[in-house]
Amino acid sequence: MSLAWLLLGVTALRLGVAALVPLAPDEAYYWVWSRTLQGGYLDHPPMVAWFIRAGTLLAGENAFGIRLIGPISLAIASLLLARAGDALFPDRRPGFWAALLFNATLLVGVGGILVTPDLPLLVFWTAALWALARLHASQDGRWWLAFGLLAGFSLFSKYTAVLLGAGVVLWLLACRDAWRWWRDWRLYAGGALAVLVFLPVVLWNARNDWASFAKQGGRAGTDEAGFTLRYLGELIGGQIGLATPLVFLLCVVGVAVAARRWWRGDAAAGLLAALVLPGTALFLWQATGSRVQGNWPAILYPAACLAAAAFLPARLHRWQRPAVGLGAVLALAVYVQAAFAPLPLGRRQDPTLARLGGWPELAQAVEAERRALGAGFVAAEEYGLAAQLALNLPPGIPVVALNPRWALFNLPRPVPGVTGVLVQSERRDSAPDWPGAEPVGRSLPRSRRGIEAERYRVFRIESRPDLPPSAILPRP
Repeated sequence: MSLAWLLLGVTALRLGVAALVPLAPDEAYYWVWSRTLQGGYLDHPPMVAWFIRAGTLLAGENAFGIRLIGPISLAIASLLLARAGDALFPDRRPGFWAALLFNATLLVGVGGILVTPDLPLLVFWTAALWALARLHASQDGRWWLAFGLLAGFSLFSKYTAVLLGAGVVLWLLACRDAWRWWRDWRLYAGGALAVLVFLPVVLWNARNDWASFAKQGGRAGTDEAGFTLRYLGELIGGQIGLATPLVFLLCVVGVAVAARRWWRGDAAAGLLAALVLPGTALFLWQATGSRVQGNWPAILYPAACLAAAAFLPARLHRWQRPAVGLGAVLALAVYVQAAFAPLPLGRRQDPTLARLGGWPELAQAVEAERRALGAGFVAAEEYGLAAQLALNLPPGIPVVALNPRWALFNLPRPVPGVTGVLVQSERRDSAPDWPGAEPVGRSLPRSRRGIEAERYRVFRIESRPDLPPSAILPRP
């Protein structure tokens, strides 16, 4: 079966799961972004909002529409990864297996259904790798322009894309065959294109006291003094799980072989190693002093899977099929549990329950409380909870979000003198930030099939002019 037909079937399955599974809080939050498009946000650049806006214009403001572009764009990126492999190594033609290994990771197989900034980053990073492969294979400098455009879109997706530029600079410096590009004006024109695409994010930050740069820049370091192994094992173990064990092993071997060939002068192998090793070094260093989120290293896997497909020793070739099969089985298990919950697992054992379960039912319970209290609006302090309520409550009910981040959105503020209901997770041990909040004395569960994920307190509130930063969220 051809790769295109396989990806068509996998994409159809992912779109079906995307329609069945409730949105995670972060996905709902990014949906709010899509309704208030701007040059940047506190947390990330805005590309994820454009992905969501495109999907909702095509399929409506529901889980399917919000996630629509993700699986489709990943299928396109997988095809480009295959083309990149065949262009770099025409004698080996590793593209087919590179695309399969890439899709066998849970980072793609499961993470590709959830619409987060990592998704467009991964798509455009992979497309940029394809442009670099075409550049090296054809020696046509015009591909620098395509690379610059795609690198700019990567940076417009998430700041981690700076590692793409770092890898390319390393390749240009360390590979003798690539030195000629330093004398080609199109290399610099490509860089200018990348800066031009990213310019709206810079301008937004300049107008907002560099809020996003300051927040994300603060993560690039360590939280604890000295060297610690506290997070290093967590990072490595997490990657083994998220890549799936066999794919992780094959990627490690493939990158090691690519690095050795790079040392011996192979520029194509060097390109793959240069796109993996700087990020690997950075994440390993950061893990010696602070937590590295499991999704951050996802950008390393397009080149790593390509190296695994191209450079595996003969004795490991037979592990490619089991690696793909194991990844498919694990992803399918997650799909089934997220959509139908056949296993009665608690929130500690089942991340699909903790993040995805019971949101529509919670909104129904909140609406019942609102009616019982005669309240005119619903409010929440946690941005994900507020966004979930905005998506799931009946039409026409204002949802007020209370958090400093909302001062950076062009959204209306609540009108003073209206009674409302505030919902707060019992995980928070602090009093509400809403002045004068009065506890109602009841708590609401969020559960799926009778298994509780979380409980929420209810408060009676009144909108007032001295509120902390707040906003009325858009509604579908």
